[in-house]
Amino acid sequence: MTELTEGQRAPGFSLERLDGGRASLAEHRDKLVVLNFWATWCTPCTVEMPTLEALWRAYRERGLVVLGVSVDRGAPRGLLEPYVANLGLTFPILLDPDLRTAQAWRVTGLPATFIVRPGGEAAGMAVGAREWDSAPMRALLEPLLPGAHARH
Repeated sequence: MTELTEGQRAPGFSLERLDGGRASLAEHRDKLVVLNFWATWCTPCTVEMPTLEALWRAYRERGLVVLGVSVDRGAPRGLLEPYVANLGLTFPILLDPDLRTAQAWRVTGLPATFIVRPGGEAAGMAVGAREWDSAPMRALLEPLLPGAHARH
């Protein structure tokens, strides 16, 4: 298997957060997770980040979590903290300095974004920058939100 496919159980992880503490996929088991692998040197990642922030702000109260996983080698805080502050990112930033989590998720290019359904199954993935807060993307994600079927 070379890539995560729809319906497959998403690989677990526990990573250090840029703001301290740790975060794991398991702690968000009941939420829709947008897991984004990125790096400060990746121009398409920088273009995409504000759209992930907008998505996070629009849907976090409805059970969507955005997790940004930095694959900058060595997790240089002196580089990461100003980058995050400059873009005004408020969603959790996780550190994967040795790329172990990126390898477990079979990341082959950046940015790489995975959608994980409540319950922990992969719903889809995208390589390359996307407009995550666009109307078409929201239309794809809204039915996956926790309790979406109960609202219909």
